[in-house]
Amino acid sequence: MALYHKHRPQIFASVIGQEHIIKTITNQVKKANLAHAYLFSGARGLGKTTTARLLAKAANCKNRPEGSFEPCDNCASCSEISASASIDVIEIDAASQTSVDNVRANIIENAQFRPTGGRYKIFIIDEAHMLSTGALNALLKILEEPPEYVIFVLA
Repeated sequence: MALYHKHRPQIFASVIGQEHIIKTITNQVKKANLAHAYLFSGARGLGKTTTARLLAKAANCKNRPEGSFEPCDNCASCSEISASASIDVIEIDAASQTSVDNVRANIIENAQFRPTGGRYKIFIIDEAHMLSTGALNALLKILEEPPEYVIFVLA
């Protein structure tokens, strides 16, 4: 396992150097006012995917008190997301899966099904800028009008 995977922050308070972003996201989590899509951009190593995973944990945490934003990091949902084993959080590396068929199979088809354990089904699309034009066009419809239980995070 890569070092950055092993030592990835597991709660918002552990993220360093992105206070303005963390404040915005945690306010949305605290008020239960999550958007259906997020776009994280910036240089390599800034924590885009880490923040996306933290958002997924907070959104689906079973033990997070109402009005709080930190995931408990102990419930089944938090543990599954930390271990990259949650079927409600789908991480897609768009750099290696750039085709329309991959978007259809991994996102469009999967978004039709409600989450099994958490409140939301969350798609984290890493390297989203690498998707082909056809794949972006295929993604556009579901991205514009997703089911109420789907959150997209494009990094």
